[in-house]
Amino acid sequence: MSKNRQITLFRYWTTRYLLTLCVGLLVIGIASSLWITYNETQKRLDFMRLTAAEISERILDAEGNIRIAPFLFRILENRQESLRQNYKPFMIILGADKQPLFDIPGPFSSELARRAAQLTDAGEDVAEITLPRGEQFLFVKRSIMAKQQHAGWVFLFTPKKEMIRSTTEFQLLFIMLISLGLLGWLVIYLLTKKLAQPIRDVAAAAKQIVIGDYDVRLEKDSKETEIYELIHSFKEMADRLQQLEMMRTELLAGVTHELKTPVTSISGLVQAVKDDIVTGAEAKEFLEICSKETARLQKMVEDLLDFNSFAVGDIRIRRERQDVYELVQEIIHQWRIGQEEETLVLRVEKPARPIIVSTDPLRIRQVLYNLLNNAAQASRPGGRIEVRLAETDHEIRIAVQDDGMGIPAAEQPFVFDRFYRGEEKKHTVRGLGLGLSFSRMIAQALGGNLELSDSSETGTTFTLILRKGREA
Repeated sequence: MSKNRQITLFRYWTTRYLLTLCVGLLVIGIASSLWITYNETQKRLDFMRLTAAEISERILDAEGNIRIAPFLFRILENRQESLRQNYKPFMIILGADKQPLFDIPGPFSSELARRAAQLTDAGEDVAEITLPRGEQFLFVKRSIMAKQQHAGWVFLFTPKKEMIRSTTEFQLLFIMLISLGLLGWLVIYLLTKKLAQPIRDVAAAAKQIVIGDYDVRLEKDSKETEIYELIHSFKEMADRLQQLEMMRTELLAGVTHELKTPVTSISGLVQAVKDDIVTGAEAKEFLEICSKETARLQKMVEDLLDFNSFAVGDIRIRRERQDVYELVQEIIHQWRIGQEEETLVLRVEKPARPIIVSTDPLRIRQVLYNLLNNAAQASRPGGRIEVRLAETDHEIRIAVQDDGMGIPAAEQPFVFDRFYRGEEKKHTVRGLGLGLSFSRMIAQALGGNLELSDSSETGTTFTLILRKGREA
């Protein structure tokens, strides 16, 4: 199956615009031609009626007899000049016996004279006839009345073909259509070229990104809203991809370092015990350190696996009706047992009445453990962590507040980005930078959210929001 041949945007639209323009001009030309033909026909017929009426009155003498005189030609010429007509019709005058009294010599004079005799009895004064050879004529008939009797007839004939050829309106129409066509094509060419240029620039920038160069330069001051938004959105995407690429590189180095450090430590300590470099209580201490490093290594691997499962949508939620205060108390108690730092003060405010919600206690535990661990790392020795519960008509809020130094304002927009770690935290705390991103994904899977409520030099507050209306 062959692929469709691709053509440029500029050629695609200019071709279609030009075809549309040509069809439109053709329709306008046909309609205008019909109107010009009709208008010219009416003008000629009016001229012929006026001329025939004047001739029918002026060829009668005082006694009512038809007198053919040279002034007949002057009548036609005067009417042509006064009405600015550039043609002269064939004129035939019949007597009362239907015999020609006057005609203008020409290739059709004899045939027209015979037909005029046949047309004297026709009821129409204006009509169209066709000669045997196919020539078409329009004619005007005027009766010559003398003393209330027919003294003869005046006929004026004009060829339809000559009428169409002789009119200047068709020439003007042709010139106008050609001019409009050229002007339309020029406008289409310039506008399409202007429209295609920024799209070509964006396409070139996309190819630049494909090869790994994210330093995209695009003209941003476009006056068209759609082009402006396209360029700005693309530039933001390029900047974001550049940032993600930097984070990916940094993550690879960070993960390698974070995983390599405990492995190296474990390997060295185990080798020391194996080679009897240390014995007794010291060897036991070495093995204890190995156990802690192994647990930390296992935790980092589990974080990566869990995050990957959530990232691909494999999130399992098992809801149970829970008293939020009791659940939080239990989670805090279990977390407190596993902490080495005994000087932290941890307090939970009890709500005035029980707060019941249908949620997954295991997922709540994962989120709160991450928030409590972050709070403990941020708190000063002997610091305090406070957990507050609040309820509104539509949601339940669990806030975790520490009394640390806070998160710098420049880093706050990125705290929920995967693998992101603040500058200070990189050098003091080991980890992969997945905790907050993973916790927010869990909160959203529960139908809520996790947000950074406040951060200053006096501490930081993260709030887990659980939506109501999900009770079983």
